[in-house]
Amino acid sequence: MTETVKNTLQYRFDGPEDAPVLVLGPSLGTTWHMWDRQIPELTRTWRVFRFDLPGHGGAPAEPVASVGDLTGRLLSVLDGLGIQRFGYAGCSIGGAIGAELALRHPQRVASLALVAASPRFGTADEFRQRGVIVRTNGMEPMAASTPGRWFTPAFAAAQPAIVEWAVQMVRTTDPGCYIAACEALAAFDVRPELGRIAVPTLVVVGEQDQVTGPADARTLVAGIPDARLALVPGASHLTPVEQPAAVTDLLVRHFGSAWEDGSTTLLAPVPPLPAAAAEAPAPAPADAAPQPAHTPAAAPDPEPLAAGRPDPYDEGLKVRREVLGEAYVDAALAGADDMTGDFQDLLTRYAWGEIWTRDGLDRRTRSVIALTALVAGGRQESLSAHVRAALRNGLTPAEIREVLLQTAVYCGVPAAHAAFETAREVVRQETTPQP
Repeated sequence: MTETVKNTLQYRFDGPEDAPVLVLGPSLGTTWHMWDRQIPELTRTWRVFRFDLPGHGGAPAEPVASVGDLTGRLLSVLDGLGIQRFGYAGCSIGGAIGAELALRHPQRVASLALVAASPRFGTADEFRQRGVIVRTNGMEPMAASTPGRWFTPAFAAAQPAIVEWAVQMVRTTDPGCYIAACEALAAFDVRPELGRIAVPTLVVVGEQDQVTGPADARTLVAGIPDARLALVPGASHLTPVEQPAAVTDLLVRHFGSAWEDGSTTLLAPVPPLPAAAAEAPAPAPADAAPQPAHTPAAAPDPEPLAAGRPDPYDEGLKVRREVLGEAYVDAALAGADDMTGDFQDLLTRYAWGEIWTRDGLDRRTRSVIALTALVAGGRQESLSAHVRAALRNGLTPAEIREVLLQTAVYCGVPAAHAAFETAREVVRQETTPQP
């Protein structure tokens, strides 16, 4: 066994040095120890490489910008170790890394297992609000909600020591790295690309997973050409911890039979997955078919742009959703009609595509300016959306309070008083952990 730190990824090896390498990726809020129960069996055949996410388990707190960034850091470490081809199994965000590897670096991945994973994790709004809660309250709300998100009630009641261990993993995670990982998951969506994953893939999901449940798993299986599904009874989101023997058996069978290097099988075949544990690939049911992330109203045909100048609409729509939230923007676009459609197009194309995308100011500063301008103009009807946007852009409630105090001096006490009432309600809504 070896342990080291390199390129912000803390990692360790277990197993024979001359064996094929199997990489295990962790879930958000966990450490490599979430795979401890799988190690004794897996190291009979493979040299197992485990890693911690930045800011997890004492790893250097250097946040990632995206799932692709995290994947790049992992490959950098593996390159430095001379590891070119490997099997990969990842849980939750670790599964997102696995999908990214298979899509962007298919020559590196011999075989893939996606555990408690999804081609898109919830909604971008949900993850950005989670970041707001952590920025405001620290990691304690996430730690407190861990048992309900990760384990079935029966397991949580029967295994309090394991549950407390899981809570401690989350509690000791660096908040900045956790927020950055939430932002990375908010932007992650590979549903349109699943058909390009060309490696044998096992999709494992807990039967009672409420985070990335069986519907998400079936979306993966329906989209990946060579994929099969294993449903694990009596398990929720952190399936490798809650049902270690079942997950270990599934991984051994999958990587033993599906791991290929070109046309040469690296390991002797083993019997196929038991019929009770696996489902053959099948068309997704109607309610599990991949759906588009949003269905905005069609934008009006743009006016001709200057020669060679790109249309700012698409980038503006992307930034508008990131700042104001998908639900808010989708509602505004869905409500557009013959009277207001051109105005929504104007907002998206010029306010968001031309101004909010400029490099001269960061989004935090632009939020400060927007709040001040709205208070000065008495535009309470728009203020709540921009208070929410300011929280998403990284301002804390204390910083928003200071902005509004400043406006009381320059914009007048009545305007600031109304703004404080609006801001107080938005901050309460956005920073209160969900039950």
